[in-house]
Amino acid sequence: MGEIGDSRPEPAARTGTSLRDPRPADTGPAPGPASAQRVVPLRHPGRWVATVVVLVVLAQIGHGLVTNPYFQWDRFGYWFLRPVVLEGLLITLKVTALSAVFGLLGGVVLALCRLSRSPVLQLVSWGYVWLFRSVPLIVLLLFLYNFSALYPSLGLGVPFGPTFVQFDETALATEIVIAVVGLSLNEAAYAAEVVRGGILSVDQGQHEAAAALGLPRRYQFRRIVAPQALRSIVPNYVNQLIGLIKSTSLVFYVSLLDLFGQVQSLGSTYPGDIVPLLMVATVWYVILTSIVSVVQYYVERRFARGSVRTMPLTPLQKLRTGVAELRGRIAAGALR
Repeated sequence: MGEIGDSRPEPAARTGTSLRDPRPADTGPAPGPASAQRVVPLRHPGRWVATVVVLVVLAQIGHGLVTNPYFQWDRFGYWFLRPVVLEGLLITLKVTALSAVFGLLGGVVLALCRLSRSPVLQLVSWGYVWLFRSVPLIVLLLFLYNFSALYPSLGLGVPFGPTFVQFDETALATEIVIAVVGLSLNEAAYAAEVVRGGILSVDQGQHEAAAALGLPRRYQFRRIVAPQALRSIVPNYVNQLIGLIKSTSLVFYVSLLDLFGQVQSLGSTYPGDIVPLLMVATVWYVILTSIVSVVQYYVERRFARGSVRTMPLTPLQKLRTGVAELRGRIAAGALR
């Protein structure tokens, strides 16, 4: 025992601390590794509420479609693949395909004229687009249907001079020709703006770089401008193509029995089947537009190469990835 007045410190065993380590002896449990810490995900109650509401609404709509006797699904199944309906569907496909090709070709020519340095070509192209975007399609079709009243015959020859070959307009302009011409003229006006917008979306530096390399203008357009412009043109023109498929229903007014025309004709003959016949036409239009949308997706994915770091997953790849993630979560839950 030390003497009175001895100021030496107590031994370390009594105080629980080290002379060289000033930290307290009881520092609590050491933190575990980062992998052992639980991560609490952020809650989104609004998202779950919206999901439940949407599912309930979809369930109500599906239940109403299935249980409502006025839809007459047995009659729908009877008419869906009838030869008369399929004949109208083939006419719709034929008119759509021809009008899409001619409309796109006319739109490309009009867009190039609009972008040319000739003021006459610019004015004519602008006037065409302005006129045919202003006139309703049904008015244009009816005007072409009665075109023979204005010009009974058409001819080829010297302008303001003699005519060498003459055609009877009534024999030349059949119902399908009127439909294709009317839809093509209307489609070209909208396609011209789609193509022009796509070309203008290409950065000006691309044009300048191609010109600096001394590349011919045709090569510049074909290999540099067009591939980049198509990324903007494809989704917009597919929108127009889907609208064109639905616009073919108007050719019924020029006596061409397409899909909608056949349904209308059958509805007049069988008035009790009007609703199932309309559902037949609706389902076929949905199928056609869905096929176009699928083609659009893969075309856009192809032209996206080089503009994105990683290609987006296809629906099948997304499904496989989702199934794999679900299996992993189930396996992780079983291990716990």
